[in-house]
Amino acid sequence: MQIRNRQTAALTFRADEWAPAKAATQALAVVRGWSCSGVDEQDMEAAVRLLVTAAVRDGGRRVSVHLADQAEKILVVALSHQPGAAPEGAVFAALTALATVDSCGDDLADDGRRLWALLDAAPRPRRPPRAP
Repeated sequence: MQIRNRQTAALTFRADEWAPAKAATQALAVVRGWSCSGVDEQDMEAAVRLLVTAAVRDGGRRVSVHLADQAEKILVVALSHQPGAAPEGAVFAALTALATVDSCGDDLADDGRRLWALLDAAPRPRRPPRAP
């Protein structure tokens, strides 16, 4: 997988029970540094946790999270570094339930299963001030 001409980051974690929380915290820190003011941090955290949890279940020794931004979108990819099982409907249902997830999916490659989600990071319109 190659991602070019945009901000990117790669984070690696031991595939253990703490990986989803660690990944969510570090991914949010990266995206905050990119000044993506419109990203919904709760959705971002939930998406990273869901993807990493599924990658950990593949049984590898490590999980990597790859982030990229482009055109007010954030791509989050979790790589299990293990051949994975069939796509997980429950994970995708939970991801699509998040308001800012535009799309999600997975694929199998020589380097393991990749699970991904694309989040909308466009700033939300401000509400007009309340009338007195």
